Amino acid sequence: MRLHDIKPAKGAVKQGRRIGRGEGSGSGDTAGRGHKGAKSRSGYSKKQGFEGGQMPLQRRVPKFGFHSRNRVEYRVFNLDRISEIAEANKLDTITPTVLMEKGIIRSGHLVKILGDGELSSKLNVEAHKFSKSAQKAIEEKGGEAKTI
Repeated sequence: MRLHDIKPAKGAVKQGRRIGRGEGSGSGDTAGRGHKGAKSRSGYSKKQGFEGGQMPLQRRVPKFGFHSRNRVEYRVFNLDRISEIAEANKLDTITPTVLMEKGIIRSGHLVKILGDGELSSKLNVEAHKFSKSAQKAIEEKGGEAKTI
């Protein structure tokens, strides 16, 4: 076998009709594209969301509100929920790492403690943010509210 003997496998190369090669070929003239319109022209590609000239859905639907790109989202826990978690797992210190290990939050989530409810015992809590009432309630019980 030599380089000039190599051929593609049988059926690998399809011999399609040569389109747009004159009237005599039977597919000259419009070359199978039909008459007029954007699809008949060279360089046509359907744009995403294009609906044939009708006003696209994206532009028809009313838009509301404002979404800040700089929004920081926290996983929020009230004091009573923190107290439940501590009692159920027999903990005296609550941190985002502990919450992650228990499957309560996921890696990379930020934690904020709010002051709704009551603490049942002294707890040391580490979180990314505290409300003033939560911090006050934790410190009144003799615990420590530490911001990470």
